[in-house]
Amino acid sequence: MTEASWTREPSDDKLHDECGVFGVWAPSHDPARMAYFGLRALQHRGQESAGIAVGDGRTVLVRKDLGLVTQVFSEADLAAMPGKVAIGHCRYGTAGAKGWESAQPHLSMINDVIIALAHNGTLVNFDALRAELIEMGIPFRSNTDSEVAAKLIGYFTQRGHRLRTGIAHTMRMLEGGYAMVLARENALYAFRDPHGIRPLVLGRLGEGEWVVASETCALDIVGATYVREVAPGEVIRISDDGFRSEQGVPPRPHADCIFEHVYFSRPDSVKDGSSFYLMRHNMGRRLAREMPVVGADLVISVPDSGTPAAEGYAAELGLPYGTGLIKNRYVARTFIQPTQALRQMGVRLKLNPLPDVVRGKRIVMVDDSIVRGTTSKQIVQMLRDAGAAEVHMRSASPTVTWPCFYGIDTASQDQLIGANMSLEEMRDYIGADSLGFLSPRGLIDCVPHGGYCTACFTGDYPVAIPHSFYEEKFLSGYKPHNLMQSSLESHMGIDQVAREVEQDSAARLRVDEKRSGVDEKNEATLSRKDGQDGR
Repeated sequence: MTEASWTREPSDDKLHDECGVFGVWAPSHDPARMAYFGLRALQHRGQESAGIAVGDGRTVLVRKDLGLVTQVFSEADLAAMPGKVAIGHCRYGTAGAKGWESAQPHLSMINDVIIALAHNGTLVNFDALRAELIEMGIPFRSNTDSEVAAKLIGYFTQRGHRLRTGIAHTMRMLEGGYAMVLARENALYAFRDPHGIRPLVLGRLGEGEWVVASETCALDIVGATYVREVAPGEVIRISDDGFRSEQGVPPRPHADCIFEHVYFSRPDSVKDGSSFYLMRHNMGRRLAREMPVVGADLVISVPDSGTPAAEGYAAELGLPYGTGLIKNRYVARTFIQPTQALRQMGVRLKLNPLPDVVRGKRIVMVDDSIVRGTTSKQIVQMLRDAGAAEVHMRSASPTVTWPCFYGIDTASQDQLIGANMSLEEMRDYIGADSLGFLSPRGLIDCVPHGGYCTACFTGDYPVAIPHSFYEEKFLSGYKPHNLMQSSLESHMGIDQVAREVEQDSAARLRVDEKRSGVDEKNEATLSRKDGQDGR
């Protein structure tokens, strides 16, 4: 395997989550403005595009564009979007899904009702569903899995005459990892895949006002109090009628994305009562016990994501922790491309060493993960050029060996240095004096008890992956698990599910009519009794 087959631009030498979602029901507040600040808190989850949709009781308006949240929205934009409910989305663009039409929230029509959908994750069976919908005459404006979900929800809602019914039956057919928020003119909906792969949390603003978001840091910024996670397979509806929860699909074995704990979530976000900062600090301590460096002078981090683990590593071994690399915090995704000369400088656009700190020292450099190796290679060389006597590289997560299909941008295994090289070959490629990774067991011991998706480390995929989705994405000799055993319901035809929706709707209508008749009879009885009492 040649180096060129897995390397990418140095600035992309990280795993990226595809987006962050935010939803708020707050008739007495300013939902659009709250969504804006919620997205600001979630900006680290996606910088390709941003959007907000607002329901004002009559219709749904959307504003979205390519760029950062601060680039897309102005004060005038927010002032022009009054309403009761809002959802927001920030997106990390992936190959084949760029452009304005791929920006979210995605708008769709259900008869004369407008809905807006924002989605974090990836649906592994969306190609087959999209092809079936097109064959049924349903048009598409993009090639995104989010639009497939919106069209399915619309199709089933038309037959079940209730949006919650449309969402629940859509969830039966979707395979993959997803957390979605949906707004119509007078209600907010939130729902999550039955394994709970992609995160979604619920917070309370005040009496009858609620927030949902990808992380708790987005609750904090708008003053909401964390209540709980949205449960796997749960559908939440919030409106003037109040808060309602029901199980859209039965939960399956829990499989939280482990990389939320390693890298994606902000360190100040919280899970099960523990901050991600504390978890990462403990990962560093465990890494120090598993992979110590004898005789080191200084521990430094690759800022900012490696800092908590580096602090934990230094504390565990009683070594000094220092700042050896300075990060330019004002470098963000931009449409202004660097010159070829600047591009060749690579990581120096974001990081620069401090020679006065590292000169003559035996350095332990801790990062949260090593994915493609290109950034690590350049940083090690920069530290040597700055005078470091030795550079020992440590990763606070296990070796990333397998591609993710549930909402992370590793499209194929040949991009991953850990799948292409042995440990010694990786050390030699990166140029470090030694290289070490946290063990999978060590990582699991540092996070709250529960079920996790660790497919990127182990190849154990919790959701079946269709052959068309994974074809040619694994290297020869690698045998991942659970590639074909998807749920029976996801293999049902859309029309077959639609007939079940219609039958369920008819049965519900009969129950409602019967209940209505009983209520009318009771009311008549009460009226007679009231009349008798009056006499």
